[in-house]
Amino acid sequence: MAHPVEAPPSRLEELERLLEQRTMELREARKELEDFNYSISHDLRAPVRHIHGYTKIILEDYGGGLDPKCHQYFETILAGANKMSAMLEELAKLSRLGRQDYCPQNIALDNLVQDTVRVLLQDIVARNIEWKIGSLPQINGDVAMMKQLFLQLLANAVKFTRPRAHAVIEVGATEDNGQTTFFVRDNGVGFDMKYADKLFTVFQRLQGSQDFEGHGAGLAIARRILNKHGGRIWAEAATDKGATFYFTLNVSQTKGHTA
Repeated sequence: MAHPVEAPPSRLEELERLLEQRTMELREARKELEDFNYSISHDLRAPVRHIHGYTKIILEDYGGGLDPKCHQYFETILAGANKMSAMLEELAKLSRLGRQDYCPQNIALDNLVQDTVRVLLQDIVARNIEWKIGSLPQINGDVAMMKQLFLQLLANAVKFTRPRAHAVIEVGATEDNGQTTFFVRDNGVGFDMKYADKLFTVFQRLQGSQDFEGHGAGLAIARRILNKHGGRIWAEAATDKGATFYFTLNVSQTKGHTA
């Protein structure tokens, strides 16, 4: 008795198998990258602390006996160790974010943004900043991540409006065909749009941003948070004419707005 011949897999089944295989490979690659970031950000901290600590001791205890050129060399080493330490801290933030569980709950964005502004105001001295906070919808998302998202975007606006005698920072949301788009807008120094593709890459700083503190990780953190929420982020700007950062959140929204 002849045995039935199995039909070869269809083209659709083959594509589904390949898609599943590629998805698994991407997950493994992402896990390896996150493990690498974790290792770099944590394992390098101790030697960097040693470089910083011993260099500081040399300058404090023996600096008076060093010739000016040698003293300058040690000052350069100390500054480099400080910069490396700050960069490792930014990498650690990205690493923790990658390992952080996503815990959604209802969030009143109006209240969250106002709380974030109050936190920033504690470190702003003698700045004339006009805050325009529009009515924002309630969403269902991770509270800790949303706090970090708005802290990064608003701190970025505060930083790059510093040259303005009267800074204006606006937060709002628009809706089009059922899709809500949020934005953070400022009248700061802006940037050339030809460099926009570098904005959300860790440690990438645009031309002219060297006059401002930071290492270029804040917007990379913002993008990672939005990826976890199924959203995206982009920017529009012009040199010396401010910038607007737009982002979406692929999370269910509660009807109505916060009180």
